[in-house]
Amino acid sequence: MDFTDISEDAYDGDESSPDLTAFESPDSLLTGESTRERLLDTVTAVRTPTKVSTIADRADCDTETARDYLEWFAEMGMVRRYDGRPVRYERNDAYFQWRRINRLREAYSEEEIVNALAEAIEEIDEYSAQFDAESPDEVSLVAASKTTATEAAWEALSEWETLERRAELLDAARRGHSGTVDTVRSIDV
Repeated sequence: MDFTDISEDAYDGDESSPDLTAFESPDSLLTGESTRERLLDTVTAVRTPTKVSTIADRADCDTETARDYLEWFAEMGMVRRYDGRPVRYERNDAYFQWRRINRLREAYSEEEIVNALAEAIEEIDEYSAQFDAESPDEVSLVAASKTTATEAAWEALSEWETLERRAELLDAARRGHSGTVDTVRSIDV
């Protein structure tokens, strides 16, 4: 017998072929992410109440595993649970905001936070003067494009909006708040 030959008793023909769906998908093996990581990635993108089966499909795991992790995420406050038939879950933005504020407070001193906040407010005021508006939402991209290239105006408005969000988080961190943040206009530096 040659090394490449298969003996006749190796396969009798009565056995069924293996269930290839029982194995992890090749995509999940290539990414190297655990089920928990895939579910966490999926949950952070869920912004409307979504069925467990849909979340499981997106995370490439079975429904029972997703249900177990989602219950755990709900207990931690990462997701909101909506009872009913079927049970649905969505990302809890307040949790992620709380985490960002706490991380700012852990990573920077109060002085560094105040300085970063002052810089952000200064830049916000410059954009406000440039566009003659109180917020980027008040600015028409079409009108702004008459004096500035459209792409440059869009980038400036996007940066302004980002600065406002950053200032809100910095202000909340400065004040020691972990919950919701006020608008930039309430900042008292």
